[in-house]
Amino acid sequence: MSSAIRIMIVEDHHIVRQGFIALLGTMPEFEVVAEASDGSQALQLFRQHQPDVTLMDLRLPNVNGVEAISKIRGEFTAARIIVLTTFDGDEDIYRALQAGARGYLLKGMNTEELIEAIRMVHRGKTCIPATVAQRLAERMAGPSLTEREKEVLKLIVGGNSNKGIAAALFISEATVKTHINSLLSKLGVEDRTQAATTALQRGIVHFD
Repeated sequence: MSSAIRIMIVEDHHIVRQGFIALLGTMPEFEVVAEASDGSQALQLFRQHQPDVTLMDLRLPNVNGVEAISKIRGEFTAARIIVLTTFDGDEDIYRALQAGARGYLLKGMNTEELIEAIRMVHRGKTCIPATVAQRLAERMAGPSLTEREKEVLKLIVGGNSNKGIAAALFISEATVKTHINSLLSKLGVEDRTQAATTALQRGIVHFD
């Protein structure tokens, strides 16, 4: 098996993880050398096994997928990581690729797409399906929210009033209104409810 592509699977749902292991185990060209259920464990196991390709979910306990990718790539710059997720928000995609992922696949893909993605990334190429690339292009073309605007948006999603946001961030209500007007404009929405919905759909804010 020395010539096989050595793979680590990082997925917190046991049944899903075992499904990927069973699927890849039927193919002689692949060898699953490690499996992790959270981002912290993923980093430890990567250090131990240094797999050729890592399949990484985004929503993980303790250390999420983007943080795990960033930590692994921080120590192993040549690490080849493919995101496998159900989340297709443009901000999720952007963050994962910024962290160093070489591929981004949605869990609705077929077996052939997964196999080809692993092969491509193992060869040092990137694998970004057309639908994912389009969402990324839209994200890159639009105006970016500032860190403060993201903080305000997260508090809006959490159901906070302007007064509550001001208290949480130690700023005035007038400043809160300024930030809200700016982020509404950048998101292309008309009110707080639309802003909250858009934030969740795009992956700008997550319910942890």
